[in-house]
Amino acid sequence: MKTPLSSFFQSSFSVVAGLFLVAACSLQDHQIPADYPLFAEATHPAILSTAANGTVLYNGGFGSAVAADPNDPNVFYLLTDRGPNAAGSAANTIIFGKADFTPQIGKFRLVNNELVLEQTILLKNAAGKLLTGLPNPVGQGNTGEIALDLNGQPITPDADGIDSEGLVRSSDGSFWVSDEYGPHIVHFDATGKTLERINPFGSGTGGRTLPSVLAKRWPNRGMEGLTITPDGKTLVGLMQSPLYNPSSAAVSGSMVLRVLTFNIATGVTRQFVYLMENASLTGCSEIAAITNTTFLALERDGDYGGNASKPAAFKRVYKFDLTGATDISDPTNGQTGKLYNGQTVEQLKNKAGLESAGIVPVAKTLVFDLLTEISPIYPHDKAEGIALLGGNRLAIANDDDFGVVDNGLNSFMNKILPATGTVDRNRIYFINPKVPLK
Repeated sequence: MKTPLSSFFQSSFSVVAGLFLVAACSLQDHQIPADYPLFAEATHPAILSTAANGTVLYNGGFGSAVAADPNDPNVFYLLTDRGPNAAGSAANTIIFGKADFTPQIGKFRLVNNELVLEQTILLKNAAGKLLTGLPNPVGQGNTGEIALDLNGQPITPDADGIDSEGLVRSSDGSFWVSDEYGPHIVHFDATGKTLERINPFGSGTGGRTLPSVLAKRWPNRGMEGLTITPDGKTLVGLMQSPLYNPSSAAVSGSMVLRVLTFNIATGVTRQFVYLMENASLTGCSEIAAITNTTFLALERDGDYGGNASKPAAFKRVYKFDLTGATDISDPTNGQTGKLYNGQTVEQLKNKAGLESAGIVPVAKTLVFDLLTEISPIYPHDKAEGIALLGGNRLAIANDDDFGVVDNGLNSFMNKILPATGTVDRNRIYFINPKVPLK
């Protein structure tokens, strides 16, 4: 059921008014400082478009990734994905709520427990043309989806299209973004103009490529997370789910994810195995660097916290270490990557399978459980952004899907959080794990 705007704003005001500062806490490093709320919310998103059934699509969508501003503790950069979309009635069709939506980076400032949008950085290609979130052509990152507009008319694939998911803000003010299509890694200047586009196909700019095996990513579960090492030399990407390598059926039940390191100066890559906790999860939504070898991973299911009928069961932050892990890079850069006893890494599926092939995955330890350690409840389905703010403090952002979800009838309906009864909005939660990160 659609929520009237008046009710939504009244509910949002009540939520924001109810936020509190943890002033009673001491200011030790392992606790939330008095100047940060439990969470901050972007409460007044603009209207993006309106579906034929009257559902309002909001220009939220910021939350696929979050990057902190090292020069201002109250400024955060939040990334959108490709835009609001819903499954069409025909096989493999996707309805885009705004076909010309431009993926973008929002610069938000924390003001009195609200996230205030100060600047929007629209992403552009190397010629300065605005990007879209439309699927790529075959051979250039195509996911098999057929894009449709709100009138059900087909939309031509876009070679520059990007389903942006991972975000890095470099010390020079430029941005690196990873996506779910190619996967692509794209370097943008501070204005959002493409400097370099890197993918497994060689169809980007600059001539550098990613390992060919990454082209077998699970459609729409590509390089969901991206970070940069503190020395500024290496990008580290994390695939959301096991690659379809060699096929979807062959990797059923696999918990094997790939971690990619990319030396920015040389383009040299390395690959390692990250093991999910179980194969039923949506996968890993984000990665954040702690040191040059240790990282945080945000691992989750796709359910809502506080949903009475199907409550979320798994949304956790893990720390992992590349030290001692096996480099599974393929020196021949084959389409299936390096094989072990005739099998792909994904076909090994679990710890026992990896051990039989002599592969050591990254070592991981639990750092924080969003469902048990955020009080009174973590209400969202999509925890997708994580940033280290210094010491033991984390910022975790959610993807609000532009305030809408698929209604199963070729259109949209409001995305209502079961725990609050309100439309989902972008939030940043400020948390301090009890487990030391360094």
